[in-house]
Amino acid sequence: MDNTNCRYKIFNRDMMKCLAVFIMFWGHLVSWSVQYKYGDIEAVYSLPMWLYIIIYTSLFCPPVMFFFIADGYKYTHDRKKYAKRLLLFACITQPFDWLCCHNFSGWWHTNVIFTLFFGLLAVMAWESGYKLWQRIGLVVLCDGATVLIMSDWLVFGVLFILFIHVFRDKPKKRCIAYMILTAAHFLPNLFGLGKIPTDRLIIQIVVMMLMFVLAYLCMTLLYNGRKGKHPTAAKWFFYIFYPAHYLIIWFAAILISR
Repeated sequence: MDNTNCRYKIFNRDMMKCLAVFIMFWGHLVSWSVQYKYGDIEAVYSLPMWLYIIIYTSLFCPPVMFFFIADGYKYTHDRKKYAKRLLLFACITQPFDWLCCHNFSGWWHTNVIFTLFFGLLAVMAWESGYKLWQRIGLVVLCDGATVLIMSDWLVFGVLFILFIHVFRDKPKKRCIAYMILTAAHFLPNLFGLGKIPTDRLIIQIVVMMLMFVLAYLCMTLLYNGRKGKHPTAAKWFFYIFYPAHYLIIWFAAILISR
């Protein structure tokens, strides 16, 4: 890698995670506060456009986390321990997810850390010593599990993580696979025409896809692959922050709704 490229890689791991969760927090805060205040998810369509856009900028965060799960498989010292930790915090987070989301998503909905967990399992299955058809079957089972428990980014989250890992050393193929998955996930929202105000639907799709592209560019052009200054403290902060941000937003939403 030449010095010109290195000069632009200004974000370490903790900086990228902080940027991602900061953007996510404000998008979630606006979205859930409006839903609590009016008791209707469709209330977001009447928001001022700048607030409506903030909601969907939160989608910068998921692809960043997909990249870090793929990175985690490569760099962690104990993959089984890493998987167990993800599962533990997915379970810890779930009551907080229900606290914020059950009125709108239902009790059967589960949080995104479950998807990250199954994404890691899919990568582990793919890199196992089993035959190709067995590895594909295990990946399908991991993907199916996200559908069964209705976790955030079901189906697509696992595929994003797997393809980011598989094409790690093939940037052109990784980019193509990533963009195909992005289009496949968001473009079907166009079927909402007639049910959602057209201008809001178009803005929603454009902003969501833009956030995924922006996250990809940040992780490939600006992320330097290094740890932050306090990696252990940062690791536990991010694990704790995700369930805590649900609680903070729930309190804020209750106050705003009054």
